[in-house]
Amino acid sequence: MKTKHEQIIDFIELLPVGEKLSVRLIAKELQVSEGTAYRAIKEAENNGLVSTIKRVGTIRIEPKNSEHIENLTYDEIVKVIDGEVHGGEKGLKKTLTKFIIGAMTEEAMLRYVTEESLMIIGNREEAQQLTLQNGAAVLITGGFKPSQTVVDLANQKELPLISTSYDTFTVGTMINRAMTDQLIKKEILRVQNIFTPLERTQFLNKEDTVYTYRMLNQKSGHSRFPVVLSDGRLAGIVTAKDVVGQEDTALIEKVMTKNPASARKYMSVASIAHTMIWDGLEVMPVVSDELKLVGVISRQDIMKAMQTVQKQPQSGDTISDQINQLITEKDDNLFSFSVTPQTTDSMGTISFGVLSEVVTETIYNYLSKYKKKNLVVEQMNLHYFNMIQLGNELTIKPSVIDENRRSARLDVEIYSENALAAKAIVVCQLIQKR
Repeated sequence: MKTKHEQIIDFIELLPVGEKLSVRLIAKELQVSEGTAYRAIKEAENNGLVSTIKRVGTIRIEPKNSEHIENLTYDEIVKVIDGEVHGGEKGLKKTLTKFIIGAMTEEAMLRYVTEESLMIIGNREEAQQLTLQNGAAVLITGGFKPSQTVVDLANQKELPLISTSYDTFTVGTMINRAMTDQLIKKEILRVQNIFTPLERTQFLNKEDTVYTYRMLNQKSGHSRFPVVLSDGRLAGIVTAKDVVGQEDTALIEKVMTKNPASARKYMSVASIAHTMIWDGLEVMPVVSDELKLVGVISRQDIMKAMQTVQKQPQSGDTISDQINQLITEKDDNLFSFSVTPQTTDSMGTISFGVLSEVVTETIYNYLSKYKKKNLVVEQMNLHYFNMIQLGNELTIKPSVIDENRRSARLDVEIYSENALAAKAIVVCQLIQKR
């Protein structure tokens, strides 16, 4: 039998797109408490089923497709380049690992053609046939169409035969971008990649006593444990602070913290890290959509994972990565950044978003190197004094105004052409490096 939470989610999924809903309406329609209705609506919002709009309310929306390209297939390539498939449809779901531009003789091509590859080529029938015979798919650029002989061969080999109106350079750029995006998305850590699953998670039942907690604490060495109900749903979390001064016979239910912050497996590690830092949490329970405990995630797990990602030899560069590559250290506490065409707006001045990212990456480098700490930016006030033009060399000077164990406030001065061009006050939460 489904829980009330599940029933509400099912009810919301059946609503037509554009339908308005509210906590009161759900509670009345399904005869549940407003608290239960509120939690289910928030869950639906996290899942992309509903959206809350100011002065409009909460409405049912078309859920976005959250799936990203785990393996780049020929079918995905067709979508990227707006291509037309002429043959080999049965091979569209095959994985693509590389592409080759066929600007060479047929003899030279044989050195590069491999399975799971895509040959980008023009109107050269012999080269098209040679590619298919050696196990690679064919993409014909320039709007040319293949002959029936090539189509028959593609069908026989079950290798996609695609054409597009774009030129070879444009197609190569588009595919390269798709493959880079794939690497970036794979690099994004989610809770499901690093959490400790239930079978290796130590937890308590609501009916257990403080004595049970103390025995588990001595056995495991941990001081924080999730608390579950008889059906496995999360009821709370108990820590050493909660049991101080309590009798051994006291029930865990009486001393635990109820309704603790929890994570879902599909959430990004970055968002969970933000919550854990802000609330000062060392451990967070991981639950299913039915609020059943499926494991835990710790701050130590997050730190190890982030350090592992930074050491990966092959990954796609995000905008932050590209900006960070342009930042160099001049002297102690001084950093420089060159304004390139890619970092400017249509007026030829540095983009506000880029400058914000330059400030963020600079203070990250500064705190990471000199303070041995990682950070999450909470607030930034950025002010321009002079225009920063294309080609200018910026000098960035960060300094800590005040700092405690969990947070810091920094003053960042940005100089251009030896004059103060911008200034930022940044508030960030800190994570001590292990």
